[in-house]
Amino acid sequence: MGNKRLGRSAIAVSDICMGTMTFGGQADEAMAHRILDKSFEAGINFYDTAENYPVPPSPEWAGRTEEIFGRWLKTKNRDAVIVATKVCGPSHGWIKGSMRAGMTALDRHNITRAIEGSLTRMDVDYVDLYQTHWPDHGTGYEETLRTLDDLVQAGKVRVIGCSNETSWGLTKSVAVAEREGTVRYETIQNNFSLNNRRFEDELAQACRQEGVSLIPYSPLAGGVLSGKYKDGARPEGARFSNYLNLGGRQAAMAKRFVNDRSLEATDRFAAIAAEAGISLVTLATAWSKQHDFVASTIVGATHEDQLPDILAAMDLTLSDEVMKAIDKVSKEILYPMG
Repeated sequence: MGNKRLGRSAIAVSDICMGTMTFGGQADEAMAHRILDKSFEAGINFYDTAENYPVPPSPEWAGRTEEIFGRWLKTKNRDAVIVATKVCGPSHGWIKGSMRAGMTALDRHNITRAIEGSLTRMDVDYVDLYQTHWPDHGTGYEETLRTLDDLVQAGKVRVIGCSNETSWGLTKSVAVAEREGTVRYETIQNNFSLNNRRFEDELAQACRQEGVSLIPYSPLAGGVLSGKYKDGARPEGARFSNYLNLGGRQAAMAKRFVNDRSLEATDRFAAIAAEAGISLVTLATAWSKQHDFVASTIVGATHEDQLPDILAAMDLTLSDEVMKAIDKVSKEILYPMG
């Protein structure tokens, strides 16, 4: 298992991170703990959660994931585990936070309440990486960064990061941090996969120039790159099968991930994987971490049986021939997720 630093910080993490957003939803606590144990035994030291988990967000179970993760964490040496969590962004935009009656934002009030809640649910004194789950461009980075800086100075947070951020937002935040003398975002957690390479358009260069690390989520494109939606299949219990039934924002999201172009691209990537003698899941995971601007790729699972193909990517470097074949598909099917 390789490891890289998060941005310019002192924190080094395994190049695969275990995400937890299904824990307490699609995966019960017993299964979640088995997944976490097997990941830890394989050498993964980096774990990502959020106050808003599990998904889809609901006030009924918000915070349950952190509680489940916290109980598992008690069985491990705290110093051996790099813990990341997130504070909800504003609830008047594309998504509504489940915490604080949906009255979320990235102001001092909300960030302070959020970190205290996360520390309590996980029963820890600090988190290693604290991230804004989605941006609050209306609040302004000054208040957000000053508050996060106070949390670092108080020892409740080691380093900070952002998620679902734009190129403007990332570079603006770095400029504000330099001007105000606060801590800065060391990481950005955005969607990045074989089916969604838009991060490479602008954000990758911003990360390189500013020394910020991408920790990509959804390297399997929400499970599409496992091949389970092939030929229009809607497997029972699968995330996007459920989202299509829910309607609204969830259905719109599902249709972005599962469409004719994304399924065509997936079929072609599957052929490349077969030629290379590996599974499509292994190919997609290995590809995601094989970029100079990536520190660690966030994977997820709902069952321990899904782990072998993911973990097979840990020490795998794809050949130049495989990378060129992947690029050929990406050029011929541009932006399959739109």
